Amino acid sequence: MVTEHPPHRFPRFETVEEERRHRKQRLAAAFRIFGVLGFGEGTAGHITARDPKLTDHFWVNPLGMSFRKVRAGDLLLVSHEGEVVEGTWPVNAAAFAIHSQVHAARPEVVAAAHAHGLHGKAWSALRRPLDPITQDACAFFEDHAVFDDYTGAVFELSEGKRIADALGSNKAAILANHGVLTVGRSVDEAAWWFITMERSCQAQLLAEAAGTIVPIDPEHAATTYTQVGMAKAGWMQFQPLYDWIVDEQPDLLEE
Repeated sequence: MVTEHPPHRFPRFETVEEERRHRKQRLAAAFRIFGVLGFGEGTAGHITARDPKLTDHFWVNPLGMSFRKVRAGDLLLVSHEGEVVEGTWPVNAAAFAIHSQVHAARPEVVAAAHAHGLHGKAWSALRRPLDPITQDACAFFEDHAVFDDYTGAVFELSEGKRIADALGSNKAAILANHGVLTVGRSVDEAAWWFITMERSCQAQLLAEAAGTIVPIDPEHAATTYTQVGMAKAGWMQFQPLYDWIVDEQPDLLEE
């Protein structure tokens, strides 16, 4: 059984099957939350979770299924060659091209999230990193990259590899004229980084439109990063959202 005690603590698992179920349930919840927050854009957008046993495989949303409808049982298991091992829906070619290369380059990464949120798209057109203008934005201080070479929709593995190379060891990347990509050591963490990065893009767009920004100085931004930008903090921030969405939409747990 999964061991979790309030207040929320990172879970421990007795079997790989329990860990797989946990990742799939968190992944389904993340999609529902993204749907509620308006991150859906037609068939675009994907979050992946590495399988705990078949570590070169990942779970992902079916192509064409609304974020608002995804259940744990709807998720696809995709091999490192792009084959759908479990599930009957097709896989998003861009999801495979990007996420397969990110997972291959970063073995410590459990999950990766990419969607076409409005403010992330808008900020990405500036091809600039975020500045530490708020406490929340400090989660990305010196821990995100800019992939500044847009060449079209990502369908080729070579393009996915270039994105993975640009991401490097960071938790996030701004994909020029495209949107935001985040990663984490748990589904919870990757999903939270995406949510808060999208909002940080929105905050900076608003602040720059309103006047001259006074950023947090580097010393205090670095200190704040250690408080809000670590993996544990990202995981914890997701827990209230998970509790809320499961209470509101319990069908997402169905397998």
